[in-house]
Amino acid sequence: MRTKILRLSLLLALGCADKPETPAGQAAVPAPSGPTPQDAHAFVNQVDQEMRKVIVAASKAEWEKSTNITDATEQAAAKANEAVMGFTSKAIRDSVKFKDVAGLAEADARSIDLLRRSATLPAPDDAKKREELANLAAKMEGLYGKGKSCKGKVCRDLGQLSDVLATSRKEPELREAWEGWHEVGKDIRPLYTRYVELANEGARTIGYDDLGQLWRSRYDMPPEAFKAEADRLWNQVKPLYEQLHCHVRAKLVETYGKDTVSENGPMPVHLLGNMWAQEWQSLYPMLEPYKGQPSLDVTAALKAQKYDEKRMVKLGEAFFTSLGLPELPATFWERSMFQKPKDREAVCHASAWDVDYNNDLRIKMCIKTNMEDLTTIHHELGHNYYFSQYYTEPMLFQDGAHDGFHEAIGDAIALSITPSYMKQVGLLKEVADNDKAMINQLMQDALGKVAFLPFGKLIDEWRWQVFAGEIKPDQYNKAWWDMREKTQGIAAPSERGEQYFDPGAKYHIPANVPYTRYFLAAVLQYQFHRAMCKISGHEGPLHTCSIYGNKEAGAKLKQMLALGAKKPWPDALETLTGERQMDASAIIDYYEPLMAWLSEQNKDRQCGWSKDS
Repeated sequence: MRTKILRLSLLLALGCADKPETPAGQAAVPAPSGPTPQDAHAFVNQVDQEMRKVIVAASKAEWEKSTNITDATEQAAAKANEAVMGFTSKAIRDSVKFKDVAGLAEADARSIDLLRRSATLPAPDDAKKREELANLAAKMEGLYGKGKSCKGKVCRDLGQLSDVLATSRKEPELREAWEGWHEVGKDIRPLYTRYVELANEGARTIGYDDLGQLWRSRYDMPPEAFKAEADRLWNQVKPLYEQLHCHVRAKLVETYGKDTVSENGPMPVHLLGNMWAQEWQSLYPMLEPYKGQPSLDVTAALKAQKYDEKRMVKLGEAFFTSLGLPELPATFWERSMFQKPKDREAVCHASAWDVDYNNDLRIKMCIKTNMEDLTTIHHELGHNYYFSQYYTEPMLFQDGAHDGFHEAIGDAIALSITPSYMKQVGLLKEVADNDKAMINQLMQDALGKVAFLPFGKLIDEWRWQVFAGEIKPDQYNKAWWDMREKTQGIAAPSERGEQYFDPGAKYHIPANVPYTRYFLAAVLQYQFHRAMCKISGHEGPLHTCSIYGNKEAGAKLKQMLALGAKKPWPDALETLTGERQMDASAIIDYYEPLMAWLSEQNKDRQCGWSKDS
C-alpha cells in the first residue's frame, strides 16, 4: 500500500496531476526533457516522509521481537521488514533517474547517493520472494536468540556457555561448551543458503552485482578501493597482532602442553576465553606480565560497592555529561532492557536503539556486574549519544558518517576509562605509577582490542566471497576455517565438516549485520582518542590520557556527531581530528611500550603460523 502512496505522491510532486494550462493563443513551452533539480528535491522530501513511516514501524517490531521472542513477534517483525525492503527497493530504483541531474542542491545529491546504498538487505521485485526473504531473516535471528546446548534435561544458553569458556581452564570442559554452542549453526545453514540467493537477487535489482558489492559501496569510495583500504589499515597493525599472538600461544603451550597447542601453528579457538576467540581478555590472569601489581579489573569493586545494572549505566552516562553532552531522556530509563527477562526469551546481545527516530533512546542488554559489561555500556551509550545529536535531521542523514564511526564513538570514550579515571570515580583506591603496572594495563587492553582486529576484518571478507559466489554452499565451513587460520592464526578444536555452519554461531551473520564497521571502529577509536587528547592538552603517553570532564574535547566531538551522515566521512573525520584519512598508526602509538615488551619476550620464539604446523 505504501508503494502505491509513494507513486501517487511522486506523480503529484513531479507535476503530472496539477499541470497549469497554456493560455489561449500562446505557444506551448516545451517540457523539460528530463527531471529537474526541483523534481529531485520533491522526491527526496517524499522519500523522507514515507521512509520514516516504514522504518519506525519496523524498528518498533524489531524491538518487540528482540525483547520477547515468539512466533508472533517474529512474524510481525518479518512483515514490517518486508515493507521496508519493498519500499527501499522501489525508492532506490526511482532514484536512478535523478543520479545525473545537473544542478542538484548539495543535500539532495547527498540524499540520493545515500539512498542508493542504504539497503542492508535489498528485496527482490517479486512479492513472494520478498516475503520469503523477510521470513528467513527473522527465523535465522530467532534460532540464534533461542539457541541452547542441551545434555539430557540440562540446557545451557550462550551466556552460560560463554561463562565456561571465560573461567574454566580444563580443555574437555572448554571443548564441550564450544562445540555445544556451535550446534546452533546447523539449523541456520539451509536458511542462510537461500537467504544468500534472495539477497543477491535483491542487490541486482538496484544495480549491484551482489550484496557484498553493495555493502562495500557505502564508504564514499568505489567498492574495489574500499577493499584495498581495509587491507592497508590491517597491514599497519598486523606486526603488533603477530607479536601478541606469538606470546599468547607460548603461554598456552605452557598451560596445555605441546600435544594440545602447536608451538608454531594456529591456536585452538576454544582455549582463548571467548566463544569466537574475538578477544582474549579472559586469559589475562595467565598472561599478566608482572604479578603483584594493583589489579586494573574493577569487577570486585563494582560488586563490593553494590553496583546494579542501572547504576552502571548511570556511571556511563556521567562520562558523557562530563563532556557537556545532555543527560539521557527519562524514557531511556523507562523503556530500556537492562536484564534478561525471567518470563520470556530475549536477545541478550547488547544493542542501542532510537526506536522512534525522535530521541527515543534505549539499550537492550543483559547486564552483569563486571568490568567487561561496564565497558560495553560505554560503547552502547556512544551510539545513543550519536543518535541524540542528529535525530532532527531527515531520515537519510540519521546515521553515522559511515558505520565504523557509529561503533567507534563509545569505544573511544572507553579508552579514557584509565586507572586515574577509575580512582576519580571511586572504583580504584590507588593508581600504580610504574612501568610494570603500565605494561599490565596495556596487555589487558590489547587482549581485547588488538586481538579483535583480524576477526573484525575477516567476518565480512568471508561473506563478500559467499555473496560473490567465490565460496559455494558446500564450502561454507571449510572456507570459514581456512580464512580464520590464515588471517587470525586460529584453528577449530575438532574436525568441522560441512554438516556444521560455524559462521552461523556468530550473531551478526544470521542477523544480517555487516561487520567491517567493527574493524573500522577498532581503528577509528584510537584516532578519535588521539585527537581528543590533543584537543584537551594532554601531555605524556597516549594510553594515560582521559578526556573525562574536558568540555573542549566534548564540544569538538559533539560537532562531529551532529553532522550524522550529512557530509562524506572524510569531512566528519576532519571536523574532530583535522585528518581526512583513516589512520591505524594511533594504535601503534597507544601500544608502543607493549610492542617493545612483546618483542623482547618473543626474541627466541618462532612467531607466525601455518595451517600445517
